Order: sequence, then C-alpha cells, then structure tokens
Amino acid sequence: MKPLSRKLTFQIPLPTEEDARSDRDRVLDTLRPGFGRLEMDLSVTRMLYPAIRSAGGQITVTMLWQGEAWHLTRVEAGDTTAFHYGLAADLGSTSVTMELVDLNRGTVAARASRYNLQREYGDDILTRIFYGKDDPEHLLQLQAAAAETLRLLMAELSERSGVDASQCAAMVLAGNTAMVHFLLGLDAFPLFHSPYAPVTAAPGFVPAAELGLELMGPVFLYPARANYMGGDVLSGIVATGLGRSEGIRLFFDIGTNGELVAGCRDFLVAGAGAAGPALEGGVIRGGMCAGQGAVEHVSIRDDAVELEVIGGGVVRGICGSGIVDLIAELFLEDVLDFRGRLQPEASSRVAEVEGELAYRYVDGDRTADGRPLWFYESDIRRFLETKAAAWTMVSYLMEAVGMEFSDVEGFDVAGAFGTYIRWQSAVTVGLYPDLPKERVRCVGNASLEGARCLLLERSHLEELDKLLRRMDYIQYGAIPNFVETMQAAAAIPHLDLDRYPCVRQWREERRRARAQQKTDGQNTAS
Repeated sequence: MKPLSRKLTFQIPLPTEEDARSDRDRVLDTLRPGFGRLEMDLSVTRMLYPAIRSAGGQITVTMLWQGEAWHLTRVEAGDTTAFHYGLAADLGSTSVTMELVDLNRGTVAARASRYNLQREYGDDILTRIFYGKDDPEHLLQLQAAAAETLRLLMAELSERSGVDASQCAAMVLAGNTAMVHFLLGLDAFPLFHSPYAPVTAAPGFVPAAELGLELMGPVFLYPARANYMGGDVLSGIVATGLGRSEGIRLFFDIGTNGELVAGCRDFLVAGAGAAGPALEGGVIRGGMCAGQGAVEHVSIRDDAVELEVIGGGVVRGICGSGIVDLIAELFLEDVLDFRGRLQPEASSRVAEVEGELAYRYVDGDRTADGRPLWFYESDIRRFLETKAAAWTMVSYLMEAVGMEFSDVEGFDVAGAFGTYIRWQSAVTVGLYPDLPKERVRCVGNASLEGARCLLLERSHLEELDKLLRRMDYIQYGAIPNFVETMQAAAAIPHLDLDRYPCVRQWREERRRARAQQKTDGQNTAS
C-alpha cells in the first residue's frame, strides 16, 4: 500500500549562527534525498514558525503525490503520524456517499450517504443543466448545493468517527462529467449539444477552499473521457481492474444513463447513452425508488404471487429490481409473450384497467388504501424500450471489438440497480447477456471504491493516464443500424432467441412443471 499522501516525522537541526539556513530550506534539504522534487506553497511556509522551534526541532510533514512531485500540505510540531486520514466520495446526481479512510491501516473508519441537495433545482441532470445555462447566479446555487452536501457528509463522518474530517490529507472524488462541472461552478450545457465538448475533462487537484470546503489538503477529481463517460466510470474501471485484466471484461454502470466499457490491458472501447428511468421505476405507474414499502423481488407460480417488500408491511410501489423480476416471471409463466403483450387466458390476474390490459401483482389487502397495484402493458413497453437501449450498447461494443459473448471473461455490473437485481431475471428479460452466473459480478458502488483505491495506492494516478490514452469512445448516435438493433432487442429476451439458450431452457422447465402439476391434479380428482 502506497497512499496518495505520506506523513513523516523527523528531527530537524535548529538554526545556529554557523547554520542560518531558512526553515524552508532546512525542511526541503532534509526531504529531497528521499523524495526528489518537492513543492511548498506559501500557506505551508507559514506553518514552519514556530512549529520547528516549539518542538525542539521534531516535526511531522504531510506530503501529497500529485503525479510529478510531492507537495507539502502541512507541517506540525511533534509526532502526529498516528493521525493520517483521507476522504473518498462518489458525487451522484441523486445521492452522495463519502468514506473516511485510515491511510495508515488501509481501512474505512466511517461511511455516510445523503441525498444531493442539488435535487432542489431538478431531480434529473438535464433539468439542472438547463437551470444553470447561461445564468451565473444559478450556477453558483448548483455549486453551493454540491459543496454543502459534501460539508454535511464531512460533519457526519466526524461525528461518527471522532476524527476531524477537515484535517484529512486529501479528498478523492468521482462523479459524472456534469456533476463535476456543477461542483466546479462550470456551465454544463456544452455537454448537451454538439460537439459535446466539456469545459474541462481533467480538473485534477483543486484547492478545497475554491470549492467551498474546509479541508487541509486538496480535492482530486477523477477525469472524464467524454461528455457522458465521466470520472465515475473511470473510477469504476480502476476499482474493478478492467484495464489490468488479461482477458476481455465488460463494465456496465446502469441507471438513468448507461455507461459501458469493454476491453482488457491491451485495449478499451467505451460508449454511453440514455438507458432511462424505467430501470429504476421512474416512469412506471406505481414505480418508485428502492425504499420502505417497495417491492424488490417477485416470484410467480401457478398464478400465485410472492413478494419481497423492503421493510416489510404495507406495499407502496415497485422498484427497479422488482420490475425486472415481475417481467421475467410473467414471461416464464407464459403470461407475457415475447413482444411484451399480456395473455388474459393465461392468468386470472390479467384484466382490462383504464382502457388497457394490466396484471394485478399486489392485492388490495396489502396496500395502504386497499386498492390493488397493477402492472400495465404500457409500463412493460417503456421498460422494454429502456432495456433495448441498454442491451444495444452492450451488443454494439462487442461487435466493435470483434468478439462474441462467449469470449467474455467477466461482466461487471455497477450501481445500486445492479447490486439488487437477480441474475436469472436480468438474463430472462434480456438486460444481461446469456453468460454463466459465475461470470457476472455485481460490484456495487464502484465509483466510490475507485476513489478509495486511489487514496490508498498512488500508482493509480499513472494508470489513469494510460487508461485515457487507450480508451476509444463511441458516439452511439452515429451508428447506422442502431434503431434496427434496438427493435430486435425490445423483444423478451431478444428477437433472436438463439442468443439466449438458458431462457429457452428455463421456460420449457416451467411449462413442464405446470403440465405435471395439472396432470397430478387430474389424477387426484379422479
């Protein structure tokens, strides 16, 4: 472990008439033999006196590696090496998560998460982009909201751990390109229109004070590759080791947007596009974010529905993982055909509601108002359109690198959605490729993990430069057959069922089980 920062304590000779070198020179001359190029700002120079003299010459210096030189960020009297912490943060559009990391032990001392205060200016990124467009006052509000969210998390970590987070050596932060623009107080509108050029793609180390943060060290912001391929994805690649892999792997961060990277240590191909809020329950009637009262898993057998509800008790709606389960189960039970159309003859739970067919997945006795919850064909269509966009991204990148899914060594799915979705359900609806379960890995908040990795291993700074140089980026809008590919992918699991042999097998097994159950029932009756 070679952390981004180092703390060293040593004895420095006090000035004498024979050796009246400046305090600054004494410190730098002592350190240069072991560390080479060193830089010390005026703010640190101001700390030298009386620190050196007050402790009889014993001091502790904090140094931060910034890629080309060690930067001294603090000088303290005595030995303070036991206190050596950093902050890792994932700046998401909906929620922000931060960790306090012990840089001596390589462990997480505390973690905290809260909603992004920018939601006051729009639930989605696009709304915030237009809110800040060409309006300096609105940009200041967006920047202040992001900074305040980070400050509140720092305060929470301090309270939980007993460690003053403001005294941390540095913060490493990962976020998508728009969120980083907002934090920097930059207009993010250029990301939205051609030629989609960011104001900055690699801000690097930024003084914390310029971001409105009280922090001893600077903030390192993960670089972006393109407008929709941000630092959160690069951070995830570092965390999963995709760029160091010998075999080909896929990294898929799925949410409202979908970002995908395919490759290994020899090459990287990336693409990003809108996946859609349907994957998170955003546009489904009765859909909701994962929280108290949300249906997160569904099983259907013989027209009986079993639900897993977050927190138990009254059902309020259904979240993304529940939606995937529900569609998969309806398809395997032949209640839903490959086009996403409900089959009334296959289930007593299918009925016409509000002018369209719908499936009753929650009875009224489980809801607060006594009304059942229905899953409509229009909901299914919206989900399948979203799924098709996500699948097409994966499919096209595989074609771009000239590989089949059988050549893929692993499929890493990042994000909260990927953490809770069932592998079999995701394959059944065609959201994941038909890969063996052992090749699919849910990596959770890879953005946060990558931030922590960089805090604990400074060599990742150099790795980032190499990743960016090797990564080819695809603009999906320029693909000639993109629409046709999406149409094929809008079927369940896909118009070409040969791509999904496991799904064919699972459906046949369900049919045989239902036929056997019917036969057993007839024998019992006779």
